[in-house]
Amino acid sequence: MKTKKTLALVGALAIAGSSLAACTSTDDSKDTSGSTDTKKASDKQVLNLTSGSDIPALSPTVATDSVSFTVLNNVQEGLFRLDEKQEPTPGVAESVDVSEDGLTYTFKLRDSKWSDGSDVTAKDFEYAWKRVLDPKSGSQYAYIMYIIDGAEAYNTGKGKPADVGVKAVDDKTLEVKLTQPAEYFKALTGFGSFMPLKQEFVEEKGKDFATNPENFLYNGPFQLTDWKTEVGWSYKKNDQYWDADTVKLEEVNYKVVKEVSTAVNLYEKGDIDTVGLTSEFVDQYKDSEDFDTRLDASMYYIQMNFKNELLKNKDIRKAIDSGYDKEQMANVLLNNGSIPAYYYVPKEFAKGPDGKDFRDGNEGFGSFDASSAKASFEKGLKDIGKKSVKLELLSYDDDNSKKISEYLKGEWEKNLPGLEVTIKQQPFKNKLDLESKGQFELSFAGWGPDYQDPMTFLDMWMTDGPYNRGKYTSDKYDSLIKSAMKETDAAKRWQSLKDAEKVLLEDDQAISVMYQRGASLLRKPYVKGIVNHKVGADTSFKWTYIEGK
Repeated sequence: MKTKKTLALVGALAIAGSSLAACTSTDDSKDTSGSTDTKKASDKQVLNLTSGSDIPALSPTVATDSVSFTVLNNVQEGLFRLDEKQEPTPGVAESVDVSEDGLTYTFKLRDSKWSDGSDVTAKDFEYAWKRVLDPKSGSQYAYIMYIIDGAEAYNTGKGKPADVGVKAVDDKTLEVKLTQPAEYFKALTGFGSFMPLKQEFVEEKGKDFATNPENFLYNGPFQLTDWKTEVGWSYKKNDQYWDADTVKLEEVNYKVVKEVSTAVNLYEKGDIDTVGLTSEFVDQYKDSEDFDTRLDASMYYIQMNFKNELLKNKDIRKAIDSGYDKEQMANVLLNNGSIPAYYYVPKEFAKGPDGKDFRDGNEGFGSFDASSAKASFEKGLKDIGKKSVKLELLSYDDDNSKKISEYLKGEWEKNLPGLEVTIKQQPFKNKLDLESKGQFELSFAGWGPDYQDPMTFLDMWMTDGPYNRGKYTSDKYDSLIKSAMKETDAAKRWQSLKDAEKVLLEDDQAISVMYQRGASLLRKPYVKGIVNHKVGADTSFKWTYIEGK
């Protein structure tokens, strides 16, 4: 779900299949309007969009999906944030000193305010981060902080909060100690789970905290307003934001629209300013000046529940993976810039110590082979003593997900005789809830990266990982990931990550990766400066403006 952005499903990036409706191009430098009417632009700085789902969670402690993290990215600000060039730029932190060994970060905070006018302090970060790590909080994203010294021990009940390596030295100084050097740590501090919280406010609101816009404090470019469940929400410019002069938009309005055809009609009528396209609309609009496309770093896959009798069988899992045509899915069914994926760490995402892309020289594992899939399936059925079986596919309820789910059902039932597939389509939030409880057999899922390193994809499949909801377990896989976490030799670490991906997809066939997400969209030429990110939250509106509408 960028999830990417994170799509942490979101995510938090599990990643929201429906979040595509809010995606836009990163190339906003071109001026297609030909207008110099800046007065007109300044008169109405309002952006109108759609989302395929409501906001599942507002609290950074419990957020897990791309929609929630994108909201947090726009209404809050961490120590750093990703800028227009996808580089970490100072946010609440004015500067940072890093020790020679790369293990201690000392952040100096600028003068910044909460939306109630009070100061944002180092204590707000220490409190928020330790709240995520508190075992009682139930945060599914606590593991992302394990690079902080003492974080894992506290989160797993083996340590104390006082031993966690994050400390407010004074109101303007935050000291963070890591377990190992991590070049991506500055960027990571801009991710939703690392956002600050004002302890007094959180405790005052109690169970009502973050349940509506009034029960939340904002320190980012915007404030959340008018949030109505399954209807929509708005952002209003936050005048208390330290860099408010940079923010041009006065308002961003979202409507929850699950049908792409409805969203396209809204775009044509001028009611919204950008819209994500599904395959049937791509050919219709591909020659339009408003059309754009891009490839991002979100991966979509089928998660398999290892508690299920059928899916414990490796031959059946292999049959599930090779029993549908990924090329047909990406190039014809989606037709939106997505590409078929036989790998889990995306292309054009992370480079190793040799400067080469993680995928360089390795296009992945497996292929579509109907006859081989049938043979594997028959062998699996024989092993468990059955001639026919049923499996349920848990899916989202947006247009794209419906089409993909129906395609998978057709392919599997055609290529794997004896298999009957039922589809369980659920609203985004309900789907995440069922998945988190392990109440699925097959699940259409996705993941968007939280930081620019393969580990953001691979560590989630460790035994008992919070997003390993199918309960896959492998001593060999765990060993490779743990080795990579501790390895100081960059080349050896990189190889451990490559070996782990092979175990996941070839040796064990733990999941079936479908495609790397692309986005085809229409965007009005007067919309400028929307920034889309390949890591963390999907979108930033801090630099967005309307020109010449």
